[in-house]
Amino acid sequence: MSYRVSYDVRYLFERFLHAAYIAIARIAAKLLPDRIPVTFAGSDAVAELCASIGHQGVRRALVVSDAGLVEIGIVGRITEELTEAGVEWTVYSEVEPDPTFPQVETGLQVYEAEGCDAVVGVGGGSSMDAAKMIAALATNGGPLSKLEGKLRVRKAPAPLFAVPTTAGTGSEVTVAAVVSDAETHEKKFFLDPKLLPDMAALDPGLTTGLPAPITAATGMDALTHAVESFVSRASTKQTKDYAKMAVRLIFENLPKAFADGSDLAARQGMLLASYYAGLAFTRSSLGNVHAIAHNLGAAYGTPHGLANATALPHVLDFSKDDAQEQLARLAEVIGLSGDSDVEKAQQFIDAVRDLMATLEIPYELEALQNEDITSIARRARAEAFLDYPVPRFMSQSECEGLLQQMCPSRAA
Repeated sequence: MSYRVSYDVRYLFERFLHAAYIAIARIAAKLLPDRIPVTFAGSDAVAELCASIGHQGVRRALVVSDAGLVEIGIVGRITEELTEAGVEWTVYSEVEPDPTFPQVETGLQVYEAEGCDAVVGVGGGSSMDAAKMIAALATNGGPLSKLEGKLRVRKAPAPLFAVPTTAGTGSEVTVAAVVSDAETHEKKFFLDPKLLPDMAALDPGLTTGLPAPITAATGMDALTHAVESFVSRASTKQTKDYAKMAVRLIFENLPKAFADGSDLAARQGMLLASYYAGLAFTRSSLGNVHAIAHNLGAAYGTPHGLANATALPHVLDFSKDDAQEQLARLAEVIGLSGDSDVEKAQQFIDAVRDLMATLEIPYELEALQNEDITSIARRARAEAFLDYPVPRFMSQSECEGLLQQMCPSRAA
């Protein structure tokens, strides 16, 4: 009995602190500088961006990317345009999925050794995150750990430019970066308005080579950003408008991009969706889906988009009663019509599941092990506790139950 009383008191105290955080988050969302990178969109976006980099007087840019994008020629396209614009360049392509502290620090060494004065991030979220932190270290100095957390970037980073090659993270318009501890694989978060890139290029031609599974996973990442932003208790009219545009574009274009990777109109639609979703969540924050996904990635190396996609319908089921009105509005955005908000909210969740089926994404995560659920739930709750203004606070037992639903049945 005494244990139960103690547990109830602790849980109520957590709820109280979380409510206080939500109140602060609402104020912060309204006070966050309303700056958006100069953005070029369309088939000439890369050329326009590189010309603008040249006009800014950049002498040598560090192009931060990964070996795969170098191999298939995407980085070469960027460097050709930089040369055309009169900008010298050096490529740093050692970024891997979930970049680590040593990778970022090595990038800084290359930046300094080559005499660079700007950074161009080319790739998905990993390359963007590494580029942001290299640019920040270039002016703030190391170690990287001193910049971890919120509002720790004292000086403006080196000029920073973003060229996304996936439609998912929206990192080109966010104030966040995530870098992993190389030994523990724990994800470390860096949040500061100064991390927002100066300019970005949304070029659909750079995404046509994405394999269908990556198109699906990154697209669901963007959807998760939009939905979690929309149901956030720190959302504003502006973030809701951005999120609704993203949700509409994703449901219209993601199945097309998945079925035909060469569909430039669908690819452009997904880049815009990711962009709008990024604008939304960087102001209203995220939720329990990301808290769970980050810790699945740390535990198993699960790709972030896949982890988000798998967790999303389960978290929506859990949050449905507390986010009923918001989910009903999203149902209307994608053309669904029910007799009540209760019905429309369920229709939206069902539509998410139908989309996952179309994209061949499972509702369970093969890597998830029963014996890890308690620790993953504990870490996910710790992340969400004072970071995310979720519509429904999740207890330890509720989080464990949700993860259990994601755990695949295995033959004895």
